[in-house]
Amino acid sequence: METRSSKKIRLINEIYESFSSCGEDRISDLPDAVLHHILFSLPIKSIAKTSVLSKRWRHIWYTFPDLDFTTINVPSCINSTPKVSPNSRKKLHTTWSNISGGADFIDQVLSLREKNSGIRFLRFRANLSFSRLNSLIRGAVKHNVQELDVEVATNDYFNFPRSAISSNSLRVFKLKSKYPGFRLPPSSIMKNGFRNLFSLSLSCIIMYEQPSLHDLFTDSSFPLLKKLNLENCSGLIYLHVSCRVLEELTLESCYQLENLDITGPKLESLNVKSCFDSYSSDTEVKINGPRLKRIIWSSNTITDQSCLENLSSLIEALVGFFVLLEDLSEMKLRSVNDFLSGLSHSHSLVLENQSVEILSKNNHLAGISLRPFTKLRCLELHTGFRKHNIPGLANLFRSSPATNTLILNITNDHNIERRKWNRDLWQLSNSGEERFWESQSHAINSFLQHLKVVKIYGFSECESDVSLVKFLLKHGKVLQEMFLGAELSKSRDSLHREKIKSQIMGFSKASCNAKIVFK
Repeated sequence: METRSSKKIRLINEIYESFSSCGEDRISDLPDAVLHHILFSLPIKSIAKTSVLSKRWRHIWYTFPDLDFTTINVPSCINSTPKVSPNSRKKLHTTWSNISGGADFIDQVLSLREKNSGIRFLRFRANLSFSRLNSLIRGAVKHNVQELDVEVATNDYFNFPRSAISSNSLRVFKLKSKYPGFRLPPSSIMKNGFRNLFSLSLSCIIMYEQPSLHDLFTDSSFPLLKKLNLENCSGLIYLHVSCRVLEELTLESCYQLENLDITGPKLESLNVKSCFDSYSSDTEVKINGPRLKRIIWSSNTITDQSCLENLSSLIEALVGFFVLLEDLSEMKLRSVNDFLSGLSHSHSLVLENQSVEILSKNNHLAGISLRPFTKLRCLELHTGFRKHNIPGLANLFRSSPATNTLILNITNDHNIERRKWNRDLWQLSNSGEERFWESQSHAINSFLQHLKVVKIYGFSECESDVSLVKFLLKHGKVLQEMFLGAELSKSRDSLHREKIKSQIMGFSKASCNAKIVFK
C-alpha cells in the first residue's frame, strides 16, 4: 500500500518528468514559497534529495524554512527518489551517504543554509552532549529561527541554552529533556531575554535551591507570552504566574508544589494535573482569572487552602482530587468546599472519582451548602455509588438548581459488596436510600424542576442505583430521557436484565414525556 509520503514523491517525479520531456522545466520556475509548500509534507531526507536536480532545486533546499528532523530515522525509499541522469544519481547517493547521521545531518544542513535564509520551524530529537546541543541551537538562532522544538537526552544534567534566551526572532520554544533534566540560569539572565516569545514549554526542569525563579513568569520577564507549559519540575515549591497576556497555562507532575498563585487577566485555559504532594502541609492555591473559560484540575491532592476568585467567564470545569479518605482533615474538607464554590459560574462540571466521596465524608460538612451553580447546565459525576456517598450527591443536586443534564459514571469496586435491590418487591418501603431521597425532595426541588436528561453508565441492580432512578422518575416533571447503561459484567444476563427493565418501566413518572432507554 502506497504511503502518503511515497505518493507525494511519485507525484513530484511525474510532474518533473512531464515538464522535462517537453524540454521545458516549468515547475522549477515556480516561486520559492510555492515549492516550499509542495515539499512541506515530505520527510526531510526526501527534501534533501531534490537538491541534486539542479542549481534551482539546490537553492530551494538551502532556503527551506521548515526543518523537521524527527523523520530522520524513518526508512527511506531510494526507489522513490527523483528520476535523474546517471551522473546526477551518483551524486545523489554520495549526498545521501553524507547526511545519514542524525546530529551530523542537522549540523550539515544548518551550515549549508544560505546567508539570509531564515528558519521558520526547527524540530529535532537527539541523544547528544550539552556542547553539541548548544551548538545546534546557536546555529538555529543565527538563522533567526521562529519556532524551536527540541527533545534531548544527555548523560548528565545540563544548563538551559542561553542562546535561545537572547534570540529576538524566537516565538515558540519547546524543550523536553529526558532524565536527569536541566537547570535554568539565574533569574537575572532569564528576565533579560524572551522579549518576543509567544509560547514556552519546558519539561524536566531542576529547580532546587533556586527560589528566585519561582517569580519568573511575570510581565517583566515574558511581556508577550500567551502559552506556558511546565512539566515534571523537580524542586518547584512555590510558583507565581502573572503574565498579562497569558491565555493558556498547563502544569503537570510538579509533585513538590506547595503554593500556586495564578493571576491572569486574559487567561482562558488552565490545566493542572498530578501536582502537590500528599505529605506536604500548609499548601495553598489561588486563582484569579476573569476570562478563564476552561479549567482541568485532575489527580491533585487537596490543598489546605483554596481561593478561586473572579471566575465569572467559566464554561467548563473538570475536578479530580487524589487523597486517602482516612487522611482528610476538616481543613481539607472545607478547602474542597471553597474550591468547588469558586467554580460556581461554570456551565459544565465534571467531578472525577473521590470528589463525591470527599463531599460525603463528613455528614455535617456535606450538609454545608456549596455556592449555587446557577449557570450549570450539565453535571457529570464519576463515583463509586454506595450508601455513604448519597449525602454528597444530594449536596450537589441542591447546589445545581438549573441543571438540565445529569451524567453518572458508576465505577463499582467488585471487592466491595453493595446491597442488592430486592427485585421481587415493587415498593421499597424499607429502603433507607429511598427514604433519604424522599426527605430531600423539597430541598432539591429546583434541580428536579429543570432536569431533562439523565444518563447513568455502569447501572446495576444495586439498591442505590435503583432508588435514585425511581426517585428521579417520580419527581422529574420535565424529564425527557432516562438512559441506563448496564454494568458490563451484568449485560450478559438477559433474563435478569429483562426483570429489572420491566419493573423500572412500571415506576410512576411525573413526566409523561419521559423515555426510558436501556442499553
